[in-house]
Amino acid sequence: VAGESGRITLRQLPAISVAFGDKREMRAEIVGVDPTTDLALLKVNARDLATMPWGDSSQLKVAQWVLAIGNPFQLNQTVTLGIVSALGRTSLGISGYEDFIQTDAAINPGNSGGALVTLGGELLGINTAIYSQSGGNIGIGFAIPIKMANQVMEQLVQFGEVKRGYLGAEMQNLDPELAAAFGIEG
Repeated sequence: VAGESGRITLRQLPAISVAFGDKREMRAEIVGVDPTTDLALLKVNARDLATMPWGDSSQLKVAQWVLAIGNPFQLNQTVTLGIVSALGRTSLGISGYEDFIQTDAAINPGNSGGALVTLGGELLGINTAIYSQSGGNIGIGFAIPIKMANQVMEQLVQFGEVKRGYLGAEMQNLDPELAAAFGIEG
């Protein structure tokens, strides 16, 4: 929910609760949100929570096996298997800063916010979107690399928001039509 300035304020966000695999449900505090990457940082007051080791998303390779974990269609703790189809996907129009991991592991509505992990259980990314003309999985899903998610998290902890520099320029591929318009040959 955006305020009049277009920025999200924490007061405008709904109450959030977190459901755990052992059937506990706890109220979560919203530490911060980053609408540009569609990420939020939550805090729960709980002890003895299981943790997941973080992997290094910059070491991912195309064709590497991954698991997508989520809650599609409210089917709790669903795990699907696939491969990394591509890295560094941009210009999809999903978020303001794009550098997605593309996977064919089934990601469906409800998987957003779930984990993309190695077969060894290391967190590689946060499932965020699918490409679909029907609304269901067709084998093209996207996750935010954990390296980017970690940078967002660190800024949300430190500042309560993500601060980014902005140059005011946007990169674009030079296609034949643009080349002709600018009089560029070759």
